[in-house]
Amino acid sequence: MSAQSASNERGGELDAVSKAIIEQLQQDGRRPYGAIGKVVGLSEAAVRQRVQRLVGSGVIQIVAVTDPKEVGFTRQAMIGIKTAGDPGPVADALAAMDEVDYVVITAGSFDLIAEVVCESDERLLALVTKNIRGIDGVVSTETFVYLKLRKQTYAWGVR
Repeated sequence: MSAQSASNERGGELDAVSKAIIEQLQQDGRRPYGAIGKVVGLSEAAVRQRVQRLVGSGVIQIVAVTDPKEVGFTRQAMIGIKTAGDPGPVADALAAMDEVDYVVITAGSFDLIAEVVCESDERLLALVTKNIRGIDGVVSTETFVYLKLRKQTYAWGVR
C-alpha cells in the first residue's frame, strides 16, 4: 500500500482497491485473503496488510454478528432519549453500558437513539428506569420494543 493510500484511508477517502476489498468482506467476512486478492489484483500478503490497516484505522470491523435471541438475549429495544443541553455526555454514558450496542446523536424528536439487548423484560425495565433515566441530563425516554426482526444487513457497499 502506498503512503498516499494509507493516508487517504485514515482521512476517510478510500482508493478503489480498498473499496473492492471491503465489498468482498461484506459479502463474506471469512473470505480468504488469497481469494480476495484474485478479485482485486493483489497478493494474499498485500490484501492482509490492507485489511489490517483498514481495521487499525477504524474503517472496518470484522466480527461475528449473532441473533441475540439465540445467544440468550430475549429482549431488544430502541430507546429514544431527550436531553437537557449537550447530548454528548449522555451519549458517552450510554456507550459505556454493556447492554447498549448502538448510540447515535440525532436531529428530530429525540436527541439520542440507543439500541439495547437484554436478557429479559425485567432487565430492560431496570436498564431504562434506573440506569438510563439516572444519567444526568436525561429528560425523558421512549422505548420501542422489538417484536420481530424482518431485516438486518451490513452489505450496503461502498461509495
